Amino acid sequence: MLRRWLDAWQQRRTQRVLTQRAIPDDLWLDTLRAYPFLTRRPLPDLLRLRELATLFLAQKEFSTAEGLSLTDAMAVAVAAQACVPVLHLPGGLDLYGGFVGIVLHPHEVVVQRQWSDEAGVVHSGDEVLAGEAMDGGPVMLSWQDVQMAGERDRSEDGYNVVIHEFAHVLDMHHGSVDGCPALPDRAMRTRWRDVMARALVQHTTEVDSGQPTWLDPYAAQGPEEFFPVTAEAFFVAPDGLRAEFPEVYTLLSAYFGQDPVRFKA
Repeated sequence: MLRRWLDAWQQRRTQRVLTQRAIPDDLWLDTLRAYPFLTRRPLPDLLRLRELATLFLAQKEFSTAEGLSLTDAMAVAVAAQACVPVLHLPGGLDLYGGFVGIVLHPHEVVVQRQWSDEAGVVHSGDEVLAGEAMDGGPVMLSWQDVQMAGERDRSEDGYNVVIHEFAHVLDMHHGSVDGCPALPDRAMRTRWRDVMARALVQHTTEVDSGQPTWLDPYAAQGPEEFFPVTAEAFFVAPDGLRAEFPEVYTLLSAYFGQDPVRFKA
């Protein structure tokens, strides 16, 4: 009885948000024009994406740094791209429930890092970040890099910082960052690790040997980066990913419940 009451209350609350805080038509159409890869799906998916983006904006808190002025167009651009991966995932936006804040910087951010080598020696140095997802939030994004997803040549190289960082959020959802998001059963987890491990070895071998690679060499950092980089490519440059790593494409298609290579922007 209580469960039914809570479900009904949640449905009414969701409908109220969708009605009162709906993304204006002109702003939504401008977003689709600015990021053509978003249209690589049928109309029912686009309608669902708009609803998810509306709910995302109601749940998250945006802030900026370094004097960047936040606009509605910027927030909608991030929301629409962030919601693409969860469009058909069981759990939907609940998978992003572990954080609230999103911080936009005007450009890449330089941070100091420390790391230990194989001998245990501690090193320090600068790292340039286009984005970063932290456990519990916030998610940091370079607005300059967010905008890059709208450039036409991104359909060739598959770069998308929003999808990359929100793939990290999906990876974090089950408590560890290991390149394997929460999956429904052991069989799928086993297949995921097997397919991704073999593809990572192939990619790392090519990168280490100095061969030019279609997939971003950053994916060779390890399984925790291979998943986000291939997720970017899956949504932005699906033809390229399927040609380079057909098993990875099939795996991601089953996980995300989407087959973007079927639809052209």
